[in-house]
Amino acid sequence: MSVTLLYFSTLRARAGIARETLEVDGPLTVTRLRQLITERHPALAEALPSAVVAVNRDFAFGDQPVVDGDEVAIFPPVSGGAELGPTVLHITQDPIDLNALLAGLTLPTSGAACVFTGMVRGDTRRGPAHTTAALEYEAYRPMAEAKMRQVADEIRARWPTVEGIAIVQRIGLLDPGTPTVLIACTAAHRDTGVFEAARYGIDRLKQIVPVWKKEIGPDGDVWIVGDYAPLPADRKP
Repeated sequence: MSVTLLYFSTLRARAGIARETLEVDGPLTVTRLRQLITERHPALAEALPSAVVAVNRDFAFGDQPVVDGDEVAIFPPVSGGAELGPTVLHITQDPIDLNALLAGLTLPTSGAACVFTGMVRGDTRRGPAHTTAALEYEAYRPMAEAKMRQVADEIRARWPTVEGIAIVQRIGLLDPGTPTVLIACTAAHRDTGVFEAARYGIDRLKQIVPVWKKEIGPDGDVWIVGDYAPLPADRKP
């Protein structure tokens, strides 16, 4: 059988390729696939134990079968239902238009909005001090879009009073001071969960949405990867 392998971020750099086809005889599981990839690309041996595997755009584990025609993504840990209000989910190279996004989230009943934006920090003083010339973001786009939808669904399940939700992630090369990500929630009143929902949204995005950044500085560049290992509970319900 034949499966398509996609490599992202540090895994792509180590393998030296972004995509390949793997021909396999006999049954295949996620565990065996990891072993075969290690044999095929010894440079990945150190990174694969902590790497995330997604089959057909959702997290995959252990003895889960991989079958002919599956699309399998390998990447480092990242940084549906009826809707009660508008949901805006974007991965884009375009600048984030805050006014337009809020207009799309605001209903006649909306009286509060909580907006979080992250941006490229040019001067880091917490931890090892350093300067950043730019950040380059990339995403496993099909899965990232599906996981952004999952984050929005989780917000609605926890805070049913939230009306509108926007989750926007920029990709590409971004200069210091540039907004990189936006989470916005609207509701009728400020005390109905918009603050907590927006905080949950950005924290959850950093856990399960496959987006990575490369930090470019005076001394070169380095991929910044997370340390959250997805669990079976992080699969779509």
